[in-house]
Amino acid sequence: MTHHRFTVIGLGLFGTEIAKTLAKQGAEVIAIDTNEEKVKNIQDEVAYAVSLDATDIKALQAQNVQDSDAVVVAIGENFESTLLCTVHLMELKVKKIIARARGPLQRMILKKLGIEEILSPEMEVSTAVAEQLIHPSIGSFLQLPDDYEIAEVKTPRGVANRTLEDIGLRDKYKLNIITVERETEVTRDGETVKEKHIMGIPRSTTVLYETDTIIVFGRTKDLKKFIEINQ
Repeated sequence: MTHHRFTVIGLGLFGTEIAKTLAKQGAEVIAIDTNEEKVKNIQDEVAYAVSLDATDIKALQAQNVQDSDAVVVAIGENFESTLLCTVHLMELKVKKIIARARGPLQRMILKKLGIEEILSPEMEVSTAVAEQLIHPSIGSFLQLPDDYEIAEVKTPRGVANRTLEDIGLRDKYKLNIITVERETEVTRDGETVKEKHIMGIPRSTTVLYETDTIIVFGRTKDLKKFIEINQ
């Protein structure tokens, strides 16, 4: 299994839920906040929890946050701190920065700064964030009762250019494919553009390409196993 390392800065309700969910999925999580009580409350549930000022670039660098696969900036109350922390992370060349915005103005400012992944603080988002950080190939997903889900998955390299019959989604991985979203090139007004279209109900002879997105149904653990084996 691929080892993931993430840093979560800001341990309010939102940041705490993301940190815990990532840790439960086996990731190494560094949790950071200026509030020692919040750090203490999560220290037994993550790999490492530390109280420090995230607007201090030297303090961030000392924790090796630049080596994280992604850093989630979940500072809630002080947007100035969010901006300063984000700028420092960019200076440290963090691979992936996900920042929290409270309202359209903050979202716009973060966009102008160059941050592409911006989140709102709704609780249900935390699970989706953790899921997509652990498994970037998973797009939208719908969590169902009894640990089942319907998910959009980018075709893993290990099954690309093979037929569904050859892959054996149902027999080998206990997954059912609902449909395939395929990227095609079309000409519009003299320009070649890419469009995505649903193929309908796939056949056993349908070949999956690396640019396809497959929509599958099954248990969460079986979906993750399928991705990890074939990524």
